[in-house]
Amino acid sequence: MADLFESQLLGGTVPLRNRIVMPPMTRTRTSEGVLPTDGDLPNALMATYYGQRASAGLIIAEATDVDQSSHGYARTPGIHSEAQMQGWRLVTDEVHRRGGAIFQQLWHVGRMAHSSMLPNGQAPVGATEQRAEGSSVFAHGADGRLGYMPTETPRPLSTDEVSAMVDTFAKAAANARKVGFDGVELHAANGYLFEQFMNSVLNTRTDRYGGGSMEDRTRLLMEVVEAVVAEFGPGRVGVRLSPFGKYGSMPTDPLVEETFLYLAEQLGRRGVAYIHLLYELMPDGNMETAEFKPRYLDHALLAKARAVFPGVFIWCGGFNDRARAQASLDTGLVDLIAFGRPYIANPDLVERLKHGWPLAVADRSTYYTRRGEVGYTDFPAYRSVALHAVAD
Repeated sequence: MADLFESQLLGGTVPLRNRIVMPPMTRTRTSEGVLPTDGDLPNALMATYYGQRASAGLIIAEATDVDQSSHGYARTPGIHSEAQMQGWRLVTDEVHRRGGAIFQQLWHVGRMAHSSMLPNGQAPVGATEQRAEGSSVFAHGADGRLGYMPTETPRPLSTDEVSAMVDTFAKAAANARKVGFDGVELHAANGYLFEQFMNSVLNTRTDRYGGGSMEDRTRLLMEVVEAVVAEFGPGRVGVRLSPFGKYGSMPTDPLVEETFLYLAEQLGRRGVAYIHLLYELMPDGNMETAEFKPRYLDHALLAKARAVFPGVFIWCGGFNDRARAQASLDTGLVDLIAFGRPYIANPDLVERLKHGWPLAVADRSTYYTRRGEVGYTDFPAYRSVALHAVAD
């Protein structure tokens, strides 16, 4: 039976010290680039943040833009400019110096965007022209101030543009490899570009990426997976999925189970190391107000996916204690457990879980701020707190 603190060889290539994962969490602590083409930059503060949490078996870095046109939220980093690559090298070097493993999550937000964040004020792009009604993104308003803005009507990507997206992701993966990431995760969850294509209700296209068949709806993701696996090699690419998720105003998909099982089988055939399952129900597209509540796939469905996918399953969604994490591993349906928000205030989360030490709780108002280390890198390890208490 798997133990939460035992080592794991991910994809047959990446050694993990334990089965605890720090999942991707947007924190908006980037620096501004000197040139417009630089984009938002990873920096030394971010290197400290990830380095503090390197005792996780696996860190999956925050969602990262593959291109300027994929930039849907203010202050999120990219991996498409030389300046960004230099910043990410600081991060990977620090995590590896502390003995950790780190993947980079690559994303394109698609229709979940606002023109103020995009080059030359262009419209967002998507699988179709349907807007994400009721969703918002962190962007510039008419007065130039940052705040939550309603998403805008997207321009449908042409067939050639969708095909070109494969090269965009492949280049981003190549950049990630060059700066020392151990692998990459493709963000195909939460209503972003890949899921916009995969949803049978939303995707009404009639070309080879259209919603007429399972193969067509998933073609973009599969082509990107093949290109990225070719760049990084088998065992170093993961995919994040959120079956039944509503984030980003995704319509209810009557074919969601069929799609999930098809994806599991096809991703396994293409050398994907893991599927990262997000079991969270988020009622709107606003990072500030979204309520994170555990929601579970039926175990019978997950067992079917397990039977056709030879890789690892990561389970993410509301985990905040050792007992529930271990009980989830004991089902035999998943292999790694991702702790999200607990990692914000507990850089030494692995030790706290192992020894039963209490968990600190972060101030939610500091999640997405420009206040530097406050609420970001200023959380002490429990041993330091305990020693200080004894000294007093």
